[in-house]
Amino acid sequence: MEFASLYSHGFARVAACTFHVALADPAANVGRIVEQATAAHNDGAAVALFPELSLSGYSLDDLLLADVLLDAVGDAIVALAEATAELTPLIVVGAPVEVGGSLYNCAVVLHEGQIRGVVPKTYLPNYREFYEKRHFVSGADAPSTLRRPGWPGADGDGEIPFGTDLIFRAGDLPDLSVFVEICEDMWVPLPPSTRAALAGANVVLNLSASPITIGRAEDRALMVRSQSARGAVAYLYAAACFGESTTDLSWDGQTIAYEAGDLLGASERFPLEGSRLVVDVDLDRLRQEKQRQNSLHDNAVASGVGPEDFRWIEFTLDPPSHDLGLRRPLDRFPFVPDDAARLEQDCYEGYNIQVSGLERRMLSMSGGDPAKAPRIVIGVSGGLDSTHALIVAAKACDRLGLPRTHILAYTLPGFATSGHTKNNATILSQALGVTFEEVEIRSMALSLLKALGHPAGDGEPVYDVTYENVQAGLRTDFLFRVANQRGGFVLGTGDLSELALGWCTYGVGDQMSHYAVNTGVPKTLMQHLIRWVISSGQFTEPQVNETLDSILGTEISPELIPVADGAKPQSTQDSIGPYSLHDFTLYYLLRRGYRPSKTAFLAWHAWRDEAAGDWPAGYPDEDRTSYDLATIKKWMRVFLRRFFSNQFKRTAIPNGPKVLAGGSLSPRGDWRMPSDASSAAWLSELDRNVPETC
Repeated sequence: MEFASLYSHGFARVAACTFHVALADPAANVGRIVEQATAAHNDGAAVALFPELSLSGYSLDDLLLADVLLDAVGDAIVALAEATAELTPLIVVGAPVEVGGSLYNCAVVLHEGQIRGVVPKTYLPNYREFYEKRHFVSGADAPSTLRRPGWPGADGDGEIPFGTDLIFRAGDLPDLSVFVEICEDMWVPLPPSTRAALAGANVVLNLSASPITIGRAEDRALMVRSQSARGAVAYLYAAACFGESTTDLSWDGQTIAYEAGDLLGASERFPLEGSRLVVDVDLDRLRQEKQRQNSLHDNAVASGVGPEDFRWIEFTLDPPSHDLGLRRPLDRFPFVPDDAARLEQDCYEGYNIQVSGLERRMLSMSGGDPAKAPRIVIGVSGGLDSTHALIVAAKACDRLGLPRTHILAYTLPGFATSGHTKNNATILSQALGVTFEEVEIRSMALSLLKALGHPAGDGEPVYDVTYENVQAGLRTDFLFRVANQRGGFVLGTGDLSELALGWCTYGVGDQMSHYAVNTGVPKTLMQHLIRWVISSGQFTEPQVNETLDSILGTEISPELIPVADGAKPQSTQDSIGPYSLHDFTLYYLLRRGYRPSKTAFLAWHAWRDEAAGDWPAGYPDEDRTSYDLATIKKWMRVFLRRFFSNQFKRTAIPNGPKVLAGGSLSPRGDWRMPSDASSAAWLSELDRNVPETC
């Protein structure tokens, strides 16, 4: 595979084109369509879509029935086929076509100089400003072929496939299966594309005229988005543009593209000249969505729809293999939206999901009476995760009418606990008004190390995994015993990213608790949740917000291994890699099931240039960085090894709320895998298909 090419990774580039239409002048329109199609070819596109009746113009009224015009359209179709014979894209244009004595509003599909098929419009509007039944008939009962011996692509009998049951499939690009419908076809309760999607089409093209009135552009986007989401397809829409008659109407040339409900792109409206929306569709994603959403299969069976109900027209695309870039929205942090308003909404929902989940658990343990709820026992370190769990617990108590003293917060300093983190944990707990205590565990840890015969028990600087886990285990053991003694339950603080990497001590350690409130929150989202808590005024005590801000600037560290004075503290990300890359890999593994090479390709585009693209609102400038392909590959290898080898920890995780649609790692919910599965196939694919440089 050519790693840098998007076509090597299950993408297809598509273009929705508009141009200044020449009314009733098909020959002139051929030239303008060829210009845009050539530009799409130069962009590396596999598909180029044009508006409804783009060869003739839509707003011709009774001229559509004139023999002179229809003859000119026929000549234009042949000329267009010849002029685009050397172009890569599948080209779809609109034209009035006479078949069997009736006139149809059609999409003509061309590729490499051949007319591959003609699709008639099924549903003809005849209300408000539309009078299509005056000129056209519905394609619902159209013949299966049209006879045009002079047209390139016609068979030995001069016939070309015709009808609403055509799907155009690229033989050399798996999963590129294109269905075409025309304008009003999308607006009816059961669009033709619904059946096509159930039968296996994954890219839908809509040729539209659709004159513009106030609010109609929003309606179009709503329809396109919903149809793409319901059918798990990419939906590309192109409306008529400048040049159509403005006797009674106006036209905006809107082009939009959605993929499984997500916006890929939209053009500027009301252009004076031609415009072109070019986006990259993720065919792997669409295939994966259909595999995961078994209800789509069930719906197809219940509706009696299958691939055999359509005629599949194959063509060979021969797409470009060089680096074309990547034209689609791509977040550096897939769990964190770049859009500020969406991020605020996500943080509001995420925080309240956690608070509500904890409230429900407390009530379930008290027979529904908040006054009888067990006390919350939590260890606070001054790091991000325990801080967030603590402010979730405080809010849950507020909402249940319980005093915050109901929370028993402990800071448990060990051999490497810094004054900075301990001070933050202390100040935050006191500012929140929880019951707080400091319990030093060094003496307990030394006793256990001595009992184990570990050199560190005699003061030797041997800092191995036993040394670290003795501290982590003692902290958890202490919290559980406090819960036994004082009628409480232990609130876990570990997050989704740590579970993915197995960066937690199993059993009597931070992997275990009575309720793990952070288990659905990835590390890269945690800081934004805390920022939102500050900015939205969840707590009115000024010292709370000041301390939260201080914690946001603290290095992520387990603080288990001592360091010399002035030396850099133990860093989690130095040990296991940046959470930004690990969360990127985790998202595409959980949500999409991608190959490592595809995830690496996406990470390379997202992270190779820190100045390109957007960053989430509030993300510190000093933390912005970039990663080359070798670094991405290195840490993906670490992720895959750790992810597979630590499934046994996830199999035994406590209850906790799912927060993100991107998935969770609960063995009772989103993620189920055997603990003894091998990562060999994933690592092999990574090594085979991802180079060190590109």
